[in-house]
Amino acid sequence: MRSLSQILKQMPVPAMEEVEKKRQELLKHPLVQNLRQTYTFLTEEDLKPHMTRLYQYVREYTHCSQCPGLERCPNDFAGHYTKLTVEGDAGHVRIYDHKVACKKWVAKQNSEMVRKRVRSFYVDERALNEGYSAEEIITIDPERTKAAKQVLEYIVKTKKHGLQKRGLYLVGTFGTGKTFMMCYMLHELAKSGYTGVIVYMPDFIEDLKSMIKEPERLNETIELLKTTDLLVFDDIGAENLNPWARDHVMGSILNYRMNRKPTFYTSNYELDALEKHFSFTNKDGDEQYKGKRLMDRIRPFVDTIVVKGTNKRGMNL
Repeated sequence: MRSLSQILKQMPVPAMEEVEKKRQELLKHPLVQNLRQTYTFLTEEDLKPHMTRLYQYVREYTHCSQCPGLERCPNDFAGHYTKLTVEGDAGHVRIYDHKVACKKWVAKQNSEMVRKRVRSFYVDERALNEGYSAEEIITIDPERTKAAKQVLEYIVKTKKHGLQKRGLYLVGTFGTGKTFMMCYMLHELAKSGYTGVIVYMPDFIEDLKSMIKEPERLNETIELLKTTDLLVFDDIGAENLNPWARDHVMGSILNYRMNRKPTFYTSNYELDALEKHFSFTNKDGDEQYKGKRLMDRIRPFVDTIVVKGTNKRGMNL
């Protein structure tokens, strides 16, 4: 098998000259010059055996400086670029190349990790994924500014001091952004590593009926709601409760979470009205004791936030 030097010797002179020209251009490239300034002992002779690495290094750096986006990344390993490491000293040089993730790739991975930490049941996930700014949360509606600030203060407190035992109870009229603010909270705290679940109560209670025939799915769902760091019951009070869902599902979940992990609620009902709602089921009628028992697992473990504002349903929040 012929060596590279033998092949080069047999190449036509014009081709050889072109190769040498390209090699000199590469050696004079600012990136290569910077490498030599960093490692002052490097000579051209040290670099010549590593022209392929140098070419890859320069080529991918150029691509990154003109980044067309992750979806169209032209580098060999999308979202990564080549970095060179030099070891040794004069006369004993070793050059290694390795792939490094770019900032956009890291941001994408972080974003995917955040999404994986938050699950939703029957809730539009756009508010979970779009990542609105705190300024938008506060300024979108002056009437809800106070409520938005209280939610933001809770987020800051959790990030600073860790998972709280008390949750929040957001109460207000239709379309004032209660669900949106809870989704924002879950998204923000997922960035700090907390897991979260948001459950739209009317659909969840209906779905529980079918889960009776799927005990494994039912147990997995209840276990998830018990153990997730942050649990949001969205639009609580709007569901058609039955005694089993109230006492054995909701009761079990809340009994486990109280004094352990925070639970959050959005509702059109004040707490007293919610207790009346829980006290009545279509099957057993009025059962005040059972309604009070469930509320004893809610009322002492939340801070109430009144959300005022105009109905924004159908608008871009």
